Amino acid sequence: MRVATWNVNSIRTRVGRVTDWLARADVDVLAMQETKCTDAQFPMLPFVELGYEVAHVGLNQWNGVAIASRVGLQDVQIGFADQPRWAPRADADPVVEARALGATCAGLRVWSLYVPNGRTLDDPHYRYKLDWLAALRDAASGWLSADRDAPLALAGDWNIAPTDDDVWDTAVFDGATHVSEPERAAFAEFTDAGFTDVVRPFTPGPGVYTYWDYTQLRFPKRQGMRIDFILGSPALADRVTHAEIVREERKGKSPSDHAPVLVELHRP
Repeated sequence: MRVATWNVNSIRTRVGRVTDWLARADVDVLAMQETKCTDAQFPMLPFVELGYEVAHVGLNQWNGVAIASRVGLQDVQIGFADQPRWAPRADADPVVEARALGATCAGLRVWSLYVPNGRTLDDPHYRYKLDWLAALRDAASGWLSADRDAPLALAGDWNIAPTDDDVWDTAVFDGATHVSEPERAAFAEFTDAGFTDVVRPFTPGPGVYTYWDYTQLRFPKRQGMRIDFILGSPALADRVTHAEIVREERKGKSPSDHAPVLVELHRP
């Protein structure tokens, strides 16, 4: 079974690239982030033609998460318990943003997650990010406590580089989000709760990234960040036989600024 996550940075712009890769890579389940469209705007047909069912939640041109599966799609859940709200404007009411979607695919519980960016360390969005992560940790801990043998995948764009090796130059990020100690501590709490980064053992070392900014030739200069992860419960981690960051998909015409992250699981 092959499971992947990919921040597609607008599914309507890149649907051809996404579905082409799904077919070539023989992916069974794909968690997508930053679809940037409403449910009505999501391009379902190309996925259906390949044999995938799709669950999606999108409220506007921002955020948006989806799960495409060709091995079943049951128990779809939008958001998690106590997911924090955010007001996009000062005069707007806070809403639960389209940042979390769960579904069961062939017995595997997959969550597609788009963690808030944080913006700057003194921006209210940074506090929102930390609160969002804390609520997700509590929810995920509850899922694992309810069934220690459940295969769970927390997959997505976490907007955190957990170690110094996960950024191309630590000096560039001094005083910035994604690398701050509170963010890294929040990420580490998922490990404390029993989840494991199931990709890193197969992609060790510095200089292994999942995201490269479009500006200043960051990609050809290999100036990136590792911020996309699949965190697995013990039952999932025990089934991982291979994992990779598909860097080649950052190349070519009109790519996303993120690369897919892929894991292979043996059947239970």
